[in-house]
Amino acid sequence: MEPILIKLLLLIPMAYLLGSIPSGYVLVRIFASFDVREKGSKNIGATNVTRVAGPGLGLLTLGCDFFKGAFPVYLALLMEHPSPARTGIFVSLVAFSSFMGHLYPVFTGFKGGGKGVATTAGCFFILAPAACGASFLIFVILLFICKRVSVASMGGAVILPFFVWIKSGETVVSICALVMSVFIVIRHKDNLKRLLSNREPVIWKKK
Repeated sequence: MEPILIKLLLLIPMAYLLGSIPSGYVLVRIFASFDVREKGSKNIGATNVTRVAGPGLGLLTLGCDFFKGAFPVYLALLMEHPSPARTGIFVSLVAFSSFMGHLYPVFTGFKGGGKGVATTAGCFFILAPAACGASFLIFVILLFICKRVSVASMGGAVILPFFVWIKSGETVVSICALVMSVFIVIRHKDNLKRLLSNREPVIWKKK
């Protein structure tokens, strides 16, 4: 097997292990001395961390989760790929591994992972920056209209594969974005139930 292929194949489990680091849980444990999984929505993502531990830790969690997606994908793109046809496959596998690590972290027994929004953003900030920027714009618009992070997150995720396809034309990378967006919507199933019963909390309220 070619040395470059060995490096790329080693990068896939490394990406999963990096994605498995439960940033929100670790940060809240260290700086707030409680288990974020026992408060609020019980999720380790930035939104719940912000609600139960404050915006500072929430932003730090967001940055760490973003980094978990961006860094391994960046490393994958730095490598000299064996052929252009394989580049999209390898990089997409690295991105998806990091994403699945965040959703199903090995360090917590494959349970209690996040919803994957920030990690997906990190992956596609490197893979397809223009598409990621367009998706983020949709996120911001929906957030201001609906005032609910869950709606904005799902909207940005659903539109991402279309932007990736339009901007890059890469079939494999677009499929990767589509699969990740489906997982993100599925991970928001409890939010969807609360939205349907009008119990989903808003991010801010009018005074």
